[in-house]
Amino acid sequence: MMNKIQRIFLVLCLVFLVSNQSLMAETITPQVVGPAQDATRQSLKNISLWNEELRAVIAISPGVLEQAALLDSERSQGHVRSPLHGVPVLLKDNIESRELPTTAGSLALADNLTNRDAFLTGQLRDSGLLIIGKSNLSEWANFRSERSSSGWSGVGGQARNPHNPLRSPCGSSSGSAVAVAAGMVPLAVGTETNGSIICPAAVNGIVGIKPTVGLVSRGGIVPIAHSQDTAGPMAANVTDAAHLLNALAAPDSLDPAAPAGTVYFQRDYSTALRINGLRGKRVGVVRSLAGFHEGVDQQFDLALADLAEAGAEIIDDLAFPEYPEKFGAAAYDVLLYEFKHDINQYLAGLPGAAGKLTLEKLIEFNRQNAATEMKWFQQEVFLKAQEKAGLDSEEYHEALELVQSFSRAGIDDLLQEHDLDVLVSPSNTPAWSIDRIVGDHYLGGSSSFPARAGYPHITVPMGFVHGLPVGLSFYGAAFSELGLIEAAFAYEQTTRHAQPAPGYGKWVPAVSVDAGDQNPSLGGVLGEALAIPSMVGNGARCEVAEGEQGEGGTCQ
Repeated sequence: MMNKIQRIFLVLCLVFLVSNQSLMAETITPQVVGPAQDATRQSLKNISLWNEELRAVIAISPGVLEQAALLDSERSQGHVRSPLHGVPVLLKDNIESRELPTTAGSLALADNLTNRDAFLTGQLRDSGLLIIGKSNLSEWANFRSERSSSGWSGVGGQARNPHNPLRSPCGSSSGSAVAVAAGMVPLAVGTETNGSIICPAAVNGIVGIKPTVGLVSRGGIVPIAHSQDTAGPMAANVTDAAHLLNALAAPDSLDPAAPAGTVYFQRDYSTALRINGLRGKRVGVVRSLAGFHEGVDQQFDLALADLAEAGAEIIDDLAFPEYPEKFGAAAYDVLLYEFKHDINQYLAGLPGAAGKLTLEKLIEFNRQNAATEMKWFQQEVFLKAQEKAGLDSEEYHEALELVQSFSRAGIDDLLQEHDLDVLVSPSNTPAWSIDRIVGDHYLGGSSSFPARAGYPHITVPMGFVHGLPVGLSFYGAAFSELGLIEAAFAYEQTTRHAQPAPGYGKWVPAVSVDAGDQNPSLGGVLGEALAIPSMVGNGARCEVAEGEQGEGGTCQ
């Protein structure tokens, strides 16, 4: 534990490092000061102001101001890689980037510097985005304990909802959602196996897109289960999320879930940003996924009226079929089997000491470091996964067939029987109070059917319940992202429910809604002076020393 003098010395060192980055950036391109540098400085400033409270960001990439200067230099020479050129983006810290360790929130991977990019990270760089750092997450993407607290990790501490910091940010893409909601960054990337993009996006009042499994590469991402895992965009609005999906979607020959051919990767998702995108659409209302909270139901009924007013034809009172006997156990088994296989395979491919880890060794690490890793909850999910056999098990194949066939048929049958374009239901409950001792208090939501089917799912702000954001879910058949974005954008523009969390940063769109301009609102608006962040330096990493309710911490 650092004493006060040591902390002061560290902060002074970091001030020097960040100041030095700024000077280096000016040395590289002294004649160019553009929107990338402005946006990066504003993001660093906002992180410095609010990250100690919200714990959204785990690490800042070294040299971000130099990178921003280079991107502005490219722009000044007429080389604009995409509408998101120069826009800062946070990566959930289970996604590899060459500058920083990839920890999945676990102290066991605190030094896991792979010196390589995940496939999607390379895609983002190619599109001109600036990888500003890594976001906090539920440790191991919330697949370690059955009574975990969403948003807590051994590396990052407890992330908090900016609409009420005593309430949960949900998870597991907690920090990604919080950072966008609090105006720290305009864009972030999350990952989902079941609800980990949709839930944190909804309870923090932003937009989240969970793509069809295989549309975005999983290469270089710490896995849970290959039949359901995907990465996806998180943004303050549908426009920015659609453009971010353009950057993320690409064929990866090493990802077995990637669809054959290139048709799905040649789409421009920004073409779906049509204000009249709901006109004539047949929208199915899945009432079986509502009814878990009266306040959410009231907002949902208002949303249905808004959809109808925007031109949609509402087909109400639909329901998914009842789960067959032992379905829940089968769905859990699929994740346990795949996690054991996938995490061992991922760990074996890591360079250095991390490459010698296995699930069994992670379990032992947690036991030996129980005071820090298991202070609040245990690792019963790890233990159950370790007990499973290999993927050649008959039990696994039977479970996978049941889960996928039932979930896909549930969505496909409703769409076909009623000739629907999209299904809607409430995304989930308002945020519950953070409770690291007992765990999350989750009442209901819409994530499981599309997650288990591997189908796309979008959440858009639907309003507020007792001052807390709730989301409206749009989902449909495999690779129906264009139609979902059309409906989601039209609803968003009609209702304008999205609001930044009070008392934090302003939302500045990365891309103009009007004409798809090259992030015009990032130029000139974000140019105020940078307040030197106390936790930002040349690859500085924030590691929290947890106290009562997670207060206090040191960054090093």
